[in-house]
Amino acid sequence: MTRYESSIKQVPYPVQDVYAKLSDLSNLQVIKERINDPLIRQQIPADKIGQVESVVEKMEFTSDSVSCDVGMIGTVSLEIVEREDNKCVKYQSVSSPVGFTLWAQVLPTSESVSKLKLTLDADLNFFMKQMVDKHIKNGIEKMADMLAMIPYN
Repeated sequence: MTRYESSIKQVPYPVQDVYAKLSDLSNLQVIKERINDPLIRQQIPADKIGQVESVVEKMEFTSDSVSCDVGMIGTVSLEIVEREDNKCVKYQSVSSPVGFTLWAQVLPTSESVSKLKLTLDADLNFFMKQMVDKHIKNGIEKMADMLAMIPYN
């Protein structure tokens, strides 16, 4: 397994609100709404906006899973496999060409502010790691940035 960790992000919401949103994946439908937000769009390279919009548009959410069609990779699905109240949500790949586990860890820094960190363990062979290492490092950081910006109330 290869481990990737995001930097710690400050989230201007109480830990209970952040955990509640992340532990019920149907709450993340807000991603579809926020894709047109100028703050989000400026973080996406201009030549990739159409591709990102296409992926986000095809995302499907339930309370315990999220799936999306990622072009040549196919459909990638995540399912919640463990919840630790107001601390951590553990997700696991269900249908993915590469097995992985993702943790979203949240901790309070005050009554109204939390911190968030994502950790990804991916089952990558040597050759795959060489091809995707940089992209996964960048992707996990951008995912953490996006999760730090969505509204949690």
